[in-house]
Amino acid sequence: MPSALSVNMRYLRYVSCLLIFIIISSCSLTKYVPDGEYMVRKVNIYSDNKQVKPSDIRPYLKQEPAHKTFGFIPFPNYLYNLSGADSSKWINRFLRRAGTPPEIYDPQLTERSEREIRKMLANKGYMDADVEVKLHKGKKKIVVDYFVETGYPMVIDDFGYRIANDSIRKIVYADSAASLIRPGNLLDRNVLEKERVRLTTRIRNRGYWGFNKDFINYTADTTSRNNNVNLELNVLPQRIPLEDGLYETRLHHPYHIGKVVFQTDYDPMSLMLNRNITRDTIYDKGYEIIYGAKQYLKSGVLIENCFIRPGALYSDRAVDATYTAFARLQILKYVNIRFEVSKTDPNLVDCYILLTPGKNQSLQTELEGTNSAGDLGFAASVTYQHRNIFKGSETFTMKVRGGYENLTGKGTNLVEDNYIEYGAEASLSFPKFLFPMLSTEQKRRIRATTEFKASYNFQHRPEYTRVIAGGGWKYNWLTNLNRNRHSLDFIDVSYVYLPFRSDAFIDSVINQNPITYSSYKDHLITRTGYSFYRSNLNPAVRNRDIYTIRANTEIAGNVLYGASKLFGLKKGNDDAYKIAGLRYEQYWKFDIDYAYTKVITEKNSLAFHVAAGVGVPYGNSDILPFEKRYYAGGANSVRGWSVRTLGPGRYHSYNRQLDYFNQCGDIRFDASIEYRTRLFWKLELATFLDAGNVWTIRDYEAQPGGLFEINDFYKEIAWSYGLGIRFDFNYFILRLDLGVKAYDPSKLDTNPWVIKYPAKHGNQTLHFAVGYPF
Repeated sequence: MPSALSVNMRYLRYVSCLLIFIIISSCSLTKYVPDGEYMVRKVNIYSDNKQVKPSDIRPYLKQEPAHKTFGFIPFPNYLYNLSGADSSKWINRFLRRAGTPPEIYDPQLTERSEREIRKMLANKGYMDADVEVKLHKGKKKIVVDYFVETGYPMVIDDFGYRIANDSIRKIVYADSAASLIRPGNLLDRNVLEKERVRLTTRIRNRGYWGFNKDFINYTADTTSRNNNVNLELNVLPQRIPLEDGLYETRLHHPYHIGKVVFQTDYDPMSLMLNRNITRDTIYDKGYEIIYGAKQYLKSGVLIENCFIRPGALYSDRAVDATYTAFARLQILKYVNIRFEVSKTDPNLVDCYILLTPGKNQSLQTELEGTNSAGDLGFAASVTYQHRNIFKGSETFTMKVRGGYENLTGKGTNLVEDNYIEYGAEASLSFPKFLFPMLSTEQKRRIRATTEFKASYNFQHRPEYTRVIAGGGWKYNWLTNLNRNRHSLDFIDVSYVYLPFRSDAFIDSVINQNPITYSSYKDHLITRTGYSFYRSNLNPAVRNRDIYTIRANTEIAGNVLYGASKLFGLKKGNDDAYKIAGLRYEQYWKFDIDYAYTKVITEKNSLAFHVAAGVGVPYGNSDILPFEKRYYAGGANSVRGWSVRTLGPGRYHSYNRQLDYFNQCGDIRFDASIEYRTRLFWKLELATFLDAGNVWTIRDYEAQPGGLFEINDFYKEIAWSYGLGIRFDFNYFILRLDLGVKAYDPSKLDTNPWVIKYPAKHGNQTLHFAVGYPF
């Protein structure tokens, strides 16, 4: 959980001044540049064609200046130059490892860069491109300029096909409208390659297992003098080797699936299938299943997740669907699918699905210490997981947690005078779509996992005792080549019961603040929700712009409200319907979140983030449940404020203890922009600007100034800025952000602009968190 601490900006100013002094007084950047050689200070690219931008050319350069912090401060070079020549001293070794040595100019790398640029332009269709290099030498420093003249591109004038195989020709022509190649386009080799891959995929999905993109090539007629090209796509036949180096040609033919064999104990380290080692073989619905020492998966589960069927036409799509289905079975560690031409029929391919099981059970323990406003405590949890509890790769998870906190000044009785919490969570996940009245084939086509969960939590404090119980039924699935993630909470029930509340607690907290009603009075929430997530994040692809979209919506209480109306139930004294004596909540809520990271260079990026949400109580509820309301401030919001210390609107806080409940709302807006740059070693530096707040949709007496009004809300958007240091350990990131208030809407009646230097005590907050804020 992120935490916020105050820090004195004056001390940070002294530290900053000291660092700047050290950098300025350090040795020259050319300290370690040998005589007669030059450090690459800058590389410029100039293009005479607006269609070919310098940013398109830069990835093909083989030598660039050393990394600069924020793109213009050579901090890593300065750090390296602080080191001495004596490598036996640890400080010198550390500075050299942490810093970056000067990039020494290499003319051979410049020549390679020229060749790569010409090659890239030729691939795009610019056959007569020219690259000129000019060097500007100074005192041990050099600037390299590349002047690129693309010339006239080769343009496709006519495009046609030459395909001798009638069956394949029909497949290609049937999809010619989707072709990536069009007359009038540039002769771009990258596009030509993409078209080869696209057609190969289409042909293989029609049964041509032995077909690959090497059977597709192009013939280009460039005899025209006006840079026009007549292009022809050729589909080549198979070449079957004969004796004496001769060969014969043979038309491609489609394959059907012969037998489908499962081997459930495959060893990936083995070079052979070892089909004869195991003897426990069964046949079910035309499939052959070879078991090892244990039948850890039912035959029905294997068949249900297999989209490759005996007798069917071969298809890459069916293979990919099978891989995806088996990837959902958590009991499996590796899945490998192989094909071989059948020994009995050359028109058939036999399929071998090789499965390697993983560990089916695990046990994890966690121990943590807590510190809440000086009250020390501890918590411990034990999590047990079984990944194949019913031999269908069903995952059962059970977590038990307990905690204790010593409440200062509350007495010495460990049970009555301190905070005690314990609880349990259990979930059972099925790797398939479970729903009544659906056929097996319908469930098979819907590639979703089904999860059932239940939880119980007991909390005891001197002021109250609270029990929270819940359960749910949930679906998760992927679409669009696994880029889109969907989650549907078909039903989720949460029950809050308070068997004990002290009179003082009721008078001071509940009765004086209606916002706490749903948290400290018995209530019931029955909701249905849907979540969507999409991102192009791919760890295997570096230096790529990344975007993420999240959207969530949920609705609660409508079914119970309709039942209450249908059966003519009467409202209670609080003007609300109840079920079994419990008031149920009724509301609608929607959230959307968008983040985009623009990669400037390998070690510099600019990240944007915007998020908004609204929750509307209606019918049986006058206010959103406390746990469903929005709050602002904290390590992932407006970082000039601590968690729950901002808003709603222009609300001004006077009682921090009570305002924990007051500083929340029904409408949320957050926006941030953050520049991230690599500093040295594992350190990353960031500067950021945040904006946002929360508002209420009704004018609550306990939250004066919190109402959202279309004409004034923009005046109530808080602003903050700051610096952050991040430790990037590849698998996780530790983050330390210092946020400073710039515009405080709670001071609209005086002066909301609170920018001062040094920052006034209380106007800055230090946040420690794990991971990026967005």
